[in-house]
Amino acid sequence: MTDRKDEIAANLAKVERRIADACAAAGRARDDVTLIVVTKTYPAGDVRMLAELGVRHVAENRDQDAAPKAEACSDLPLTWHFVGQLQTNKVRSVVGYADFVQSVDRSRLVTALSKEAGRAGRELGCLIQVALDAGASGRGERGGVAPDGVGELADLVAGAPGLRLAGLMTVAPLTGEYAGREQAAFERLMDLSTDLRRSHPAATMVSAGMSADLEQAVAAGATHVRVGSAVLGVRPRLG
Repeated sequence: MTDRKDEIAANLAKVERRIADACAAAGRARDDVTLIVVTKTYPAGDVRMLAELGVRHVAENRDQDAAPKAEACSDLPLTWHFVGQLQTNKVRSVVGYADFVQSVDRSRLVTALSKEAGRAGRELGCLIQVALDAGASGRGERGGVAPDGVGELADLVAGAPGLRLAGLMTVAPLTGEYAGREQAAFERLMDLSTDLRRSHPAATMVSAGMSADLEQAVAAGATHVRVGSAVLGVRPRLG
């Protein structure tokens, strides 16, 4: 396992340098940006190595992978983020381990999260996932709510027992007016965050940027970047 830990450490150092350089270019302090390592498809052993290397935030996008991994790593000082599309029948499980759900995009999900957070006696941080490629349906290809639906959904989260409105999240869209324009997409998210904080000042998290576009996200003002393959490598999906 030493070779694997060395590989992860080297990749992590490269990503840390990229974030530091992006912060410097944007005139931001390195401490302004939190790295979340996306551990989907990787085993609990890798999560343990990440913790040993100083990582404190990890993310998963499938409950069936995340739940056993979180349980196996429950002794570690980690903050768990759920970043995938979340079906209501998985909510009870996700609330059991996640500290943040970054993919809140509909009222029914808010109701389910609030119910299960209350049952578990937990407070769950929630980010509204914004779909910058939302079409007539008001939803994006990879989930999310259209920008004009953010305010109403945010108010619902803020008023729901057991939930805390933490901020906004987006994934750079592959279609629509922002396709191939990652920084413009992230700047649009920042504008929406500014609007949101007028009525919800504590909703300061802005989660944007992944392995390929973290620099653009940092330049736009993201507070959290979600990086998987640049740290852990490229691995075939499980199942």
